[in-house]
Amino acid sequence: MFTMTSTSIAGAPRAVGARAAVSRKTAASATTTTTTTTTHRRASSAAPATVRARASSFNGAPVMSISRRGAISAKGPRSRAPAFVAFAAAKGEYDYDLVIIGAGVGGHGAALHAVECGLKTAIIEGDVIGGTCVNRGCVPSKALLAASGRVRDMKNADHLKMLGIEVDDVRFDRQGIADHATGLATNIRNNLTNSMKGLGVDILLGAATLRDNHTISYSNKKCTAKNIIIATGSTPFVPPGIEIDGKTVFTSDDALKLDWIPPWVAIIGSGYIGLEFSDVYTALGSDVTFIEAMPKIMPGFDAEIGKQAERILIQPRNIDYVTDVLATKVTPGIPGEKPVTIELSDFKTREVVDQMEVDACLVATGRAPYTEGLNLEAISVETQRGFVPVNEKMQVLDKDGGVVEGVWCIGDANGKMMLAHAASAQGIAAIECMQGRDRVLNHNSVPAACFTHPEVSFVGLTEEQARDKAKEEGFEITVKKTSFKANSKALAEKEADGMAKLIYRSDTQEILGMWIMGLHAADLIHEASNAINNGMKATDLKFAVHAHPTLAEVVDEVFKQVEHA
Repeated sequence: MFTMTSTSIAGAPRAVGARAAVSRKTAASATTTTTTTTTHRRASSAAPATVRARASSFNGAPVMSISRRGAISAKGPRSRAPAFVAFAAAKGEYDYDLVIIGAGVGGHGAALHAVECGLKTAIIEGDVIGGTCVNRGCVPSKALLAASGRVRDMKNADHLKMLGIEVDDVRFDRQGIADHATGLATNIRNNLTNSMKGLGVDILLGAATLRDNHTISYSNKKCTAKNIIIATGSTPFVPPGIEIDGKTVFTSDDALKLDWIPPWVAIIGSGYIGLEFSDVYTALGSDVTFIEAMPKIMPGFDAEIGKQAERILIQPRNIDYVTDVLATKVTPGIPGEKPVTIELSDFKTREVVDQMEVDACLVATGRAPYTEGLNLEAISVETQRGFVPVNEKMQVLDKDGGVVEGVWCIGDANGKMMLAHAASAQGIAAIECMQGRDRVLNHNSVPAACFTHPEVSFVGLTEEQARDKAKEEGFEITVKKTSFKANSKALAEKEADGMAKLIYRSDTQEILGMWIMGLHAADLIHEASNAINNGMKATDLKFAVHAHPTLAEVVDEVFKQVEHA
């Protein structure tokens, strides 16, 4: 999930003009778009800068855009009595201590912690247990990445030869790979269901509607609770002008089914979702063109990491891109018969500048909060550009900014940080606050990763954001870097591309951010993440011991460069 100007691959300009046929080999002169500088941020850049999600616009429609902000440090608004009186509250009787609306990763994490705290808990799900992450997101996508990554590795004859291995005629079964993703989602979904049932969580099926701040109706039934957590997640955002048919023009929901492997795929948006699918498609033989509204692809990445990512993930592969353009109209095609047509407009002027014809188009322009049918007006709550407003404790705020007693919101629906593990952490923090232990999640300590080959991970700020913060607040920053090329384990694997960088305040040694690109980067980021969460200084990590030879020595090498305080 990160970002990437130019329309060339391996130094040769790529044609993106109108084509009479779908073949990429058709010669056509491309209309290139002048790069412009803009501060507008759209959903396709939903990557590293993602820490607090705001709403912006895409062709006039609200979309996800990202700004980096930590958890609010000030105490939230003083709780005020709601204008209505809940029937259940008036009687002082509840069916449950806690009811959670939405059984995704966030709701599941909250439910388990609630039971641990002794709360009688129920969870209401109107679709399938596991939510987006388990069924249509991070879990099945990792299955596709794992399988396609093996195909890429086995087809890389030069790499295998360096290891003394020769493999002939590498083949794969598309349906087998798709079945692996489906099977994994089913397995994890069953695990989540069984874990909640085993702990005594009541699973209630049906679409939930709030009647007041202690009463919920679902499937012609009703239940009451002392506390309610909204954890309804999000759905793919599709900009206006794009027609989805689920076959040739589709979102990540349909892409995960891997119904076919298009010869040429246009991906609108070069954030995490787009990058990961480019990894899958190119490994399985597709060509990819990114369509990005920002002046560069992977716009949310740390700039230095972004350059590395372009060199490693883009240039050597059958990938090219156009920037500073919007896909203002997308018309589906027919596989093998009729191409998908994409109208490209200049991002700044909105004038049509070109047209593309491709076999398929993946719309990866971010996600929008899902609150349909909740009846938030029953508790005097108005969404803010689609998101449910909350304070730092995850308590829902009414239209006047007051706390709605007993109602909380976590995960994508509140827009603070649209990651599954962030939703789970918010849920746990909310339960702690319900119990009188005011535990506030530090969103700057929540790590994120893009599971390409190799991976990219980060926590905290980019170097550019850190320098802006330092300039504004009047302090200096220090940046330490190292390469995977000096790591024995990476060299043994013959996969030594990548780097790690640590960003911290020069005066206080406060860790502001860390970025890693390389083999298993997603697994290496947590040392820095936990250090930020625990308020550790950069010097506190200097004397940690890491096993040899391991990839963990990459971060060890960075930590050891930190000067004594």
